[in-house]
Amino acid sequence: MLLLSDPAVAEVPAEDCGEEFVDLRQVPELLVDVRKQDAEGAWARLRDGVLTRLLHAQGSLPSGVRLLIIEGHRPAALQQYYFDGHRADLADAHPDWSPERLDAEASKHVSPPSVAPHPCGAAVDLTLVHDGRELDMGTPVNATPEDSANACFTAADNIPDTARAWRQVLGEALSGAGLVNYPPEWWHWSYGDRYWASVTGAPRAIYTPR
Repeated sequence: MLLLSDPAVAEVPAEDCGEEFVDLRQVPELLVDVRKQDAEGAWARLRDGVLTRLLHAQGSLPSGVRLLIIEGHRPAALQQYYFDGHRADLADAHPDWSPERLDAEASKHVSPPSVAPHPCGAAVDLTLVHDGRELDMGTPVNATPEDSANACFTAADNIPDTARAWRQVLGEALSGAGLVNYPPEWWHWSYGDRYWASVTGAPRAIYTPR
């Protein structure tokens, strides 16, 4: 499993293609949740290329099932704050862990700021709803490995069969549209960032932090 803390991810070249951000609240085909909303509206913005692929994925879902967008763009300073806070919590809980292990374990839940897809507008946290009701995906969005006994991992086997089936529906729709999943987080998908390039073999990332 490739983690965002792997040096190979940071080594991927990145050159921003200049693509604009789109406010998903202006896209009627998608549902946008407000639990992560911020005053500037960053949470509801993504690059246009990511939006195009989300719409493709939305169109392939079963009748009555829709994507629910939880969070898109995340300013770099907020990403740093999240990472530092989670790493500090792990350090308090595991004083015997080395700095390298702390970095790796923290990256299972929060991307290291130097390679994070959210500040690039390349990543989206999302789930599924059916007829307006959020579906059981095995854990809440943003569950930690520690709190969920690793059930937040996309391929976790300690979740109900129905949740596993819905994760498969989500995965087939998004991967079929060209996005890649971050395995420790079933809800996190991206396109155009360094992690996406690492997984797909693309020569470079096309989005950088903005």
